[in-house]
Amino acid sequence: MDDEAILNDANIPDIENQSKPFLSRIFKGDKVIWTVFISLCIISLIEIYSATSTIVYKVDNQWIPILKHAAFLIAGIFVIVFIHNIPYRFFSSLMFILIISIALLILTMFTGQEVNGAQRWISIFGVTIQPSEFAKISLMGTIAFLLSKQNGSNDGQLFKWMVALMTIVCGIIAFDNLSTAVMLFVICYLLMFIGKVKISRLLKLAAICIGLAILFILILKVIPEDWTQEGPFKRVGTWQSRIEEFGTHKNETEETYFTITDDNHQVAHAKIAIANGGLFGRFPGNSLERDTLPQAYSDFIYAIIIEEMGLIGGIFVLMLYIVILIRSGMIARKTEKLFPKLLIIGSAMMLSFQAFINMAVAVNLIPVTGQPLPLISRGGTSLLVTCAYFGIILSADRFGKSKKKDDINSNEDNEGMSFNENADNQNSTSDQPKEAALETIDKLEDRVEIEIINV
Repeated sequence: MDDEAILNDANIPDIENQSKPFLSRIFKGDKVIWTVFISLCIISLIEIYSATSTIVYKVDNQWIPILKHAAFLIAGIFVIVFIHNIPYRFFSSLMFILIISIALLILTMFTGQEVNGAQRWISIFGVTIQPSEFAKISLMGTIAFLLSKQNGSNDGQLFKWMVALMTIVCGIIAFDNLSTAVMLFVICYLLMFIGKVKISRLLKLAAICIGLAILFILILKVIPEDWTQEGPFKRVGTWQSRIEEFGTHKNETEETYFTITDDNHQVAHAKIAIANGGLFGRFPGNSLERDTLPQAYSDFIYAIIIEEMGLIGGIFVLMLYIVILIRSGMIARKTEKLFPKLLIIGSAMMLSFQAFINMAVAVNLIPVTGQPLPLISRGGTSLLVTCAYFGIILSADRFGKSKKKDDINSNEDNEGMSFNENADNQNSTSDQPKEAALETIDKLEDRVEIEIINV
């Protein structure tokens, strides 16, 4: 083949890529995931504008809360665009972020900022962040990477490392955010099941966890109330009250059940908001409970959504998170390598499980946990990390579902003309160097991953 033909073949993806619309060249990947993301952003803007009335009273300009939230959403879009252009193999470096996250979690325990009785935030150079959010995504990515490196001879050692990391991270988070710690541990446990860890090991781990959970509940019942007023057991008092309130409300009389107290204030007003919504809702901006319901723009925003958009709107939002889970499963099935497959499933479970917990709290199916509704609730660190999950799903979809040869020769979104279609015009001798180059690249990638494990 002459030089001109080689040059023409090399420019095929660029020419086709340039012929596409501008937005198609930027927002690449699965269109269903992008549609769900945009839908959640629109709902978030509408509901946050309505639910932040209690914050508006405290500022000079009524547009400040919604503009700040919109700025975080725009920043989140940039996060997705950046991450979904990174090949999935680079996400193995999440283990280094995990080390930093553990250090920040420990630092937060001593110097963190306390908000609503929980010490979950830390200020670094004037920027307030929530280290547990970074710990969640980095632990999930680390577990997925270690699972992808099982080869039969190192399974036991890798299992010990995974359990140790899960115990350390979830144990530290549990001090001020028990619900997040439990959710994170369960998701990592399910990842190990999907990653084909031996059932016997998983059963032993489950038995130990169940035993510790029973012991924990028994300890909560015997700890004196005086110990929970101040000091390291202060958060224990919150756990005790929530469990007792949730477990005893069914035995209350009708009069006490409908009496709003300091203990049931949140749940009671959430129920009122849901009852006000009916089938079609009061329409956005007409909520009555947004001024009374604590954390109406965060933990209980789903109750405001039902009040303003009705049962139909609540089901629609629920279906969006179910679509994320189902669509991610479909994408994972098309993915060949285990690492991107587990990244997709882990990210989808992080998004959907947190959403289900938030919704279950709003309708009083489970005790109050403090989990925000992903991408809809107001927040900075949580929103940006949520966008990172979307970016990981889109990246693993783009770079993980095609054959290795297609990954090298096709354009980035796997929609352009591949060099393989032009291979028929080349002689067989020209294919051999390409295949050798592909094998060399694969060996280099494996060597890099092994070096990361050794570090």
